[in-house]
Amino acid sequence: MSKNGAPWQENFKFSMLLYDARYRGLTIQISVLIAFLLAFFWLANNVVQNLADLGKPIEFGFLGDVAGYDINQILIDYTAQSSHGRATLVGLLNTLLVAFSGCVAATILGVIGGVLRLSNNWLVSRLVAGYVEIFRNIPVLLWIFVCMFTFTALAPSPREFRGADPEASMLFMDSVALTNRGIYIPEPLFSRPLGNIDLGIFFVSIELLLILACLIGGWLFVRKNNARALQIQNDTGERPATFLVNLAAMALPTIIILIALGFHIGKPELKGFNFKGGINMSAPFIGLWLGLTLYTTTYIIEAVRSGIQAVSKGQTEAALALGMRPGRIMSLVVLPQAMRIIIPQLISQYLNLTKNSSLAVAIGYMDLVSTLGGITLNQTGREMEAILLLMAIYLSISLTISVVMNWYNNRMKLVER
Repeated sequence: MSKNGAPWQENFKFSMLLYDARYRGLTIQISVLIAFLLAFFWLANNVVQNLADLGKPIEFGFLGDVAGYDINQILIDYTAQSSHGRATLVGLLNTLLVAFSGCVAATILGVIGGVLRLSNNWLVSRLVAGYVEIFRNIPVLLWIFVCMFTFTALAPSPREFRGADPEASMLFMDSVALTNRGIYIPEPLFSRPLGNIDLGIFFVSIELLLILACLIGGWLFVRKNNARALQIQNDTGERPATFLVNLAAMALPTIIILIALGFHIGKPELKGFNFKGGINMSAPFIGLWLGLTLYTTTYIIEAVRSGIQAVSKGQTEAALALGMRPGRIMSLVVLPQAMRIIIPQLISQYLNLTKNSSLAVAIGYMDLVSTLGGITLNQTGREMEAILLLMAIYLSISLTISVVMNWYNNRMKLVER
């Protein structure tokens, strides 16, 4: 204590960084971090210097060169005369497409399968258990091959749709063509289009922006209208009807825009040796999507099963005592509580599915690895640049998935009072 009664404070000395327990841990951590960064920069500098000595300095100008190869499935405008950067973007979009569609399909099937896995029906639960054990104990690459070869072997070829009495016919009022080259479905078209906005790397449809604006505006109106109805219910005890007003707010503006733009459906047609028009989901995409979905579903089934079993049986018994039906109990009582356990496991499965999509190179689906890490790398000889870009892109995708799912996980946590 000092003379005036205040706590005595020791003057800081550099020796305290090592001998004072208050600072020693932080000093060691900072020292290790500095050593790691120095080693990393030394290694990176050596790599850059050695490549420069070999006449291959790290540069990314090759992305502006002409690609000179075709891609079997494109979501944006692309030709063989486009740049390698454009080809990389097309491959990235193809990767995101199969990852997103696979995650959605695997989640739906996984939730259904997880509930059936706990069914009181012995046959149903055993069938789901058998599916889980078979699919998850065989490498995913083999399932991708099986799905790809099965689809191409069973689906008819385009020539079987020819003639007065064809061997195969289109589905759904001659609007969908299922062939061994892929699935062709109708595409939305506008007879009075408004054009596109050039963003440099791709074009954005003005019609799509208008439709999205209508949907977002309708959704905001629905939220405000529901909040108003809830306030009236709290004040008066009676809730005003909102369904028709909400439905009109969501649907009418969009319908008016579609009519004004001359919206119609373009069906695929057999021309020459293949179908033209419509949206083409190529056979490699179908095989990859099915293989990844069926494989990842098994792990989501087990995640859902463990999450449901972690919920106290007293919750179900209390709901039964209130007269709720089993289906409502599962959807309104059990699953919402189980999601807190399921979501962390879903994050891992989504990341695995996204990274496993790089196996597309084995069946010819032109994803990010096939374009940037395959043809572009071989044509330009820029191995280091291509690999660095691949690592950075996959890291960004994985971190984005983790951030979004962790945010949703925090929203699902119980709030203690």
